[in-house]
Amino acid sequence: MRKTVYMPLLVGAIALTTGGWFLQKGAADELNLYSQVRLFEEVVDMVSDRFVDENGQDDLYQMAIEGLLNELGDPYSVLMDRDQYADLRLDTTGEYGGLGIQIAVRNGWITIVAPMPGTPAERAGLRAGDRIVEVEGESTAGWTEDEAVKVLRGPKGKTVDIKVARPGADEPIPFTIKREDIEVPAVPSAYLMGDGVGYVEVVRFSESSADEVRDAVEELRKQGMRGLILDLRDNPGGLLDQSFEMADIFLPKGVAITETRGRVDDDNHRYDASDPDRFPQLPVVVLINGASASASEIVAGALQDHDRALLLGERTFGKGSVQTLFQLRAGEYVLKLTTARWFTPSGRSIQAPHEERTARLADGDVVDGTDPDDDGGREIFHTDAGREVLGGGGISPDLRVPREVDPGVETFFKAMNRYGAAYNDAVFDYATEYAAEHPELRSDFEVAPEMLDELYDRLRAGEVELDPETYDGAGQWLARQLGYRIAYTKWGQEAARQRWNEEDPDVRVAREVLREATSPAALFDVARAHRLAREQSDVEAAAAETAAAGAGRP
Repeated sequence: MRKTVYMPLLVGAIALTTGGWFLQKGAADELNLYSQVRLFEEVVDMVSDRFVDENGQDDLYQMAIEGLLNELGDPYSVLMDRDQYADLRLDTTGEYGGLGIQIAVRNGWITIVAPMPGTPAERAGLRAGDRIVEVEGESTAGWTEDEAVKVLRGPKGKTVDIKVARPGADEPIPFTIKREDIEVPAVPSAYLMGDGVGYVEVVRFSESSADEVRDAVEELRKQGMRGLILDLRDNPGGLLDQSFEMADIFLPKGVAITETRGRVDDDNHRYDASDPDRFPQLPVVVLINGASASASEIVAGALQDHDRALLLGERTFGKGSVQTLFQLRAGEYVLKLTTARWFTPSGRSIQAPHEERTARLADGDVVDGTDPDDDGGREIFHTDAGREVLGGGGISPDLRVPREVDPGVETFFKAMNRYGAAYNDAVFDYATEYAAEHPELRSDFEVAPEMLDELYDRLRAGEVELDPETYDGAGQWLARQLGYRIAYTKWGQEAARQRWNEEDPDVRVAREVLREATSPAALFDVARAHRLAREQSDVEAAAAETAAAGAGRP
């Protein structure tokens, strides 16, 4: 019975796993469905009975299913058992509670990065830097973040017993904390800069994301905002309906936001803006990068295609597929299968080919912003105003900001690579202690040279072999990172983000463009002028370099 249960799922595995074998036998055209199933059963029986290593038939059928799905070349199509499906439901329905802490692995232990305001963790007295050394009587030594999250969250209203090691405490401190609903803000940072440019950071698409963005923009408008930076960098997506609502904030009623296209009519849908543009005269710059994915790409693509916002940064990740869950009759299994793809209003597919996306990640393009394929034969589409935009997967920006690689920083991190997380651990520990020891600290504090010296001593005390020249060569970058981490520990994410943005090249260029643009339509003229000026500067720099090289020849 076990064999026939999976047979409908496994038929396609024959061709995929045997390749051209049937052709070699000259029987491909004669094999019908029944004979293929019989052949597959015979192979499974033979492998089960005679293969040099023992494998049960249940295991072989499971291998075949996994092989079939793997050969689709789609990492989002998977077969889930009961436990995996239960985890998925927890992630998507919110039917669980938590403590309200951000955690990371530091020095081999689960460490609290920060307790969230108003949560059980904060009320209980947990602090940044506390190490969770025990959960429900079990040591957390060697745990990953995922393992810790799985144990710390659970049914709402139920308690969890933990012990934390705290600097200055002789023994681990026990806590019993009741789990509650934890509302993580989708907009952790929203503030007005001194030049009338507002900044709104969106880190996830949750149930309240669109409302949070709308409220933040309205509040900044009251404060005198005349141009908006909407930061979707490093936003992996989330609830797709929130992407429709967020795009709807800035688009006129009735225009397309996105559509899905699949092989079955039921998978084809178009989503239109249902309300008028709430801020029609507000120029908007959207920041994107290689980690902007899914719902982020829907918003960015819609605003770009309708010429409503200027996109600045790097090409997005290219996650534009739709998954449908199918409860299978064969056992307690659920098949998560890609059934459609997302398209922007101009007809561009958001989904990037899996092999291309994997290559970009392997080459580091998502990190450093280089993307040689952007102009390499990708199909051209047009916005409402006739501007050219590129297809081929992901959303390409209208304006790129050149990335200047600091050789000193590169050398420093190459030297640190062999020490794993030692650098991050040292920065975290130093920032936590410094923030606690300086209650008088102001948000505009400077990272003094002696602070960098103390961080260096801490690294060396941790048996990190690092010469002073390599360390000093990355001094400016180290000061920026240390200042950010101290601000985060002391005042939270918004204060840290404000500090970081002061030296962020994307934010700097976005502010320059918004200062000059008097309307949404003017954004693109200003951006074009910036791009031409940069290209001219590059030409002049290249010419000067050539002239200098020529002058040095004998």
